[in-house]
Amino acid sequence: MSKLSFSGHESFQCRNLWLKKGFDFINQNQNFNDDTAVVELGVGKNMVTSIKYWLKAFDLIDETETTRDLANIILARNGQDPYLEDIGTLWLLHYKLVTTNKASIYNLFFNYFRKQRIEFSKEHLLNYLKSECTHQDETHSDKTIETDIGVLLKNYIRPNIKSDSNEIEDNFSSLLIELDLIKPIKDQKDWYECRNESRPSLPTEIILFTILENDKFSNSVTFNHLLNDENSPGVVFALDADSLVKYILDIVNKFDGCTYKEDAGVRVLQLNSKLTSLEVLENYYA
Repeated sequence: MSKLSFSGHESFQCRNLWLKKGFDFINQNQNFNDDTAVVELGVGKNMVTSIKYWLKAFDLIDETETTRDLANIILARNGQDPYLEDIGTLWLLHYKLVTTNKASIYNLFFNYFRKQRIEFSKEHLLNYLKSECTHQDETHSDKTIETDIGVLLKNYIRPNIKSDSNEIEDNFSSLLIELDLIKPIKDQKDWYECRNESRPSLPTEIILFTILENDKFSNSVTFNHLLNDENSPGVVFALDADSLVKYILDIVNKFDGCTYKEDAGVRVLQLNSKLTSLEVLENYYA
């Protein structure tokens, strides 16, 4: 397992326009380390560092700060969704954030922690992450992990309208709040939940894209693997079983050569071997 990482964002959650700003900045042959980056991006020095961090965390640039194919498809001038206005793009970015594992907390939270606790406090998540550090024989300060927890919650939770006005404006700019994946529990201060449920705004094509992108899946995948495996759609998108079945049936209906059958009591999705993840993505945006 790769080394755990709980820092790099400079305590800032990812804002709505940051990924587009950073993408354009790189394509203008600019460098995040240049003194002019603050002026060109129109943000403070720490935010410059944060923008670069989130581009890597969402797997839109590689370690050499070269834009990846997915970034070009989405964010280029003639890209499919350069200003991230399509909810399907946000679900896609969420998937990348979890599975890329540059920001360890997202992979650990959705793949493992949620299997232990659907309802949780910051303390529960802190203790879990500290135990993971111990398990991997790594040392990370409590303060660093606590800050990371705060950023995760800001990325996903809609702000309370009773909060300070400046804080509301700041938090409403968070990229992933429209997904409604993590919610505060009413009348329980500092308690949150991330339940398995239906996700009406999650497109079928994004589900299929994630299945095709998963190296551990073949063209024949059991329902149980799709629901419970690491980086599976059931786990990453916090889906309940009934909703996942509906998505699978929709995949079979929309894409020729895909079937869903029960064999000896085991439900299996058989995919068309000619299907590619980028073809499915093109189909969605078309």
